[in-house]
Amino acid sequence: MTASVARGPTSPPLLEQTIGENLRETARRHPGADAVISPQEGVRWSYAEFDERVDRAASALQAAGLAKGDRVGLWSPNRSEWVLLQYATARAGVILVNVNPAFRTSELAFALRQSGCRMLVAAPSFKSSDYRAMTEEVRGDLPALEQVLFFDSPEWDAFLAAGTTWEDPGLDPGDAINIQYTSGTTGSPKGATLSHRNILNNGFFVGKGCRFTAQDRVCIPVPFYHCFGMVLGNLACTTHGAGIVVPAPAFEPRPVLEAVEGERCTALYGVPTMFIAELAHPDFAGFDLSSLRTGIMAGSPCPVEVMRQVIDRMHMADVTICYGMTETSPVSTQTGADDPLDKRVGTVGQVHPHVEVCVVDPETGEVVPRGATGELCTRGYSVMLGYWDEPKRTAEAIDDEGWMHTGDLATMDDEGYLNIVGRIKDMIIRGGENLYPREVEEYLYSHPDVADVQVIGVPDVRYGEELMAWVIPREGADLDEDALRDFCRGHVARQKIPRYVKLVDAFPMTVTGKVQKFKMREEAIEELGLQEAASVTTA
Repeated sequence: MTASVARGPTSPPLLEQTIGENLRETARRHPGADAVISPQEGVRWSYAEFDERVDRAASALQAAGLAKGDRVGLWSPNRSEWVLLQYATARAGVILVNVNPAFRTSELAFALRQSGCRMLVAAPSFKSSDYRAMTEEVRGDLPALEQVLFFDSPEWDAFLAAGTTWEDPGLDPGDAINIQYTSGTTGSPKGATLSHRNILNNGFFVGKGCRFTAQDRVCIPVPFYHCFGMVLGNLACTTHGAGIVVPAPAFEPRPVLEAVEGERCTALYGVPTMFIAELAHPDFAGFDLSSLRTGIMAGSPCPVEVMRQVIDRMHMADVTICYGMTETSPVSTQTGADDPLDKRVGTVGQVHPHVEVCVVDPETGEVVPRGATGELCTRGYSVMLGYWDEPKRTAEAIDDEGWMHTGDLATMDDEGYLNIVGRIKDMIIRGGENLYPREVEEYLYSHPDVADVQVIGVPDVRYGEELMAWVIPREGADLDEDALRDFCRGHVARQKIPRYVKLVDAFPMTVTGKVQKFKMREEAIEELGLQEAASVTTA
C-alpha cells in the first residue's frame, strides 16, 4: 500500500539571493515594465523607478539609525508605500513586522512589544480606526519604540528625503526578514519569522506555477500584511517582472472589477468569498474581463461551483488553487494549468518544488496510506525559521525531523494530489464518528439558492456534537431551513444532515477573508441555549 508521502521536483534550483538582489536583477532585465500600479493613488512605477525608490527608502531607514536585524512595524491597508517598504526593509536588512490593519490597541501593543520594534510606520487611519490616536494610546508602554511615522505627512516626506546613498549591510539569503503574527483561537499570537530564502523562493515558484512573465499584470485585492498579498502577490510578480496592481486599500468588488478592466489585468487573486462577491456584483456583466487568463484562489477551501464560475464567467481558464500556511512561507501545494479539470477544482494540487509533504495519523504520527485522512505535514526550504523569541512554541510546531505540523486534515490520492478536508479542530465527532464539514458544505453549495455555506459542530448531550449549517442565500431566493434539509435527504448520510440551519447575511471573518468558525460556534451555543451541552462535552 502506497504511503501518503510526496516530494516536489528539484528543478529549477532554489534562488540563492536576497530579495533586494533579486529586485535589482529584475529591474535590469525589465527597466521599462510597470512594477507597481495603484489607480486610486495615481501611481505607476516602472521597475527602474521602483528599484531607485527602494534604494532611497532603504537609505532612509539607515539614516534613521536602523541596522540589519532591527524590527520595523508596518500598520496599513494596501497602498503603494506598503510595497515600497516591503522591499526597502529587505534591502536594508531590517526585519519587517506586518501589523494587521484590523488590530485594536491591545493587539498592536502586543505585536510591537513582542517583536521589539524600534520604528512603526502607519497609515493615519483605516475605516473607523484612528491609527494616530491608537498609537499614542500605547506608545508609552513600548520603551523599544523610538520612532513613529505616518504616511501622508510632512514627517514621512522628510524621512524619505533623508535617504541619500544606500549602504550594503552584507545580507545572507538565510537572514530573517519578516515577522507575521498568526492568530489562533486560544493563546497569544505567534510571530512566524521568515527569511529571504523562505519567501523569495516561494513567490518565485508560485509565479512560475501561474506562468508569469513581464507581460502579466496581477490584480491583488488580498491584504499585503498577509503572506497571500506580499508573497503570492508581490514577490511572485517581482521575481518574474510582472506588474503589481493595487485596486483599493481594502477589498470591494467594484474597484477590483474596474482595475481588471482598466489595466487589462491577466491575473486576479482572492479568497473564495471575494470571487463570490465579484460574481454576484449587480454590474458584473458590464465589465470586460477578457484579459484575464489566470490567478490564484487560496486562503480557505474553494467550493467547486465557485471555481467553475471563475473559469467560465471570468475567463480565468488557467486559475490555480494554492494551499499553505504562514509558517511555510506560505505555499506547499498548487494546482497546475495542465491538470485535469477534476483535479483543478477538487484538490489543492501537488507538492511544490523543493518541498516534501506527508499525511500522518494525528495520534500516532505514523504516515497513513494514500486515500486515508490524516494531518498534513510539510518540510523543506519554505518552513519558517521559527516563532520569534518563542523556542518552546516553535518546537511544538516543527518536529525533530523538520516537519511542520499544519493542523489541517488532508488526503493524498494515488497521483499525489492533496485534498484538504478540514482543520483537526474543526472536525466534528458525532456519536464517535468523524464528520468533515467540507464534504457537507460541498453538497449544500450545489443547492441553486445557496450563495455560500459553512458547517460547524455544536455541542450535543447525546451525540457529543451535532452539525449546524450557516447559509447565505442567493439574492432574491426564498430559502427555508426545512427545504435545505429535504435537499440533503437521500443524497448524504443521515448523520451528515445538519440538525440546525441558520440563514445569515454574512459570516464572521478575519480581514484576510477566513471564516472564523470558533466565533460561529460561540454564537450558536448562545442562540440555541446549548450551554449545558457545552459544559458536558468539554468537561
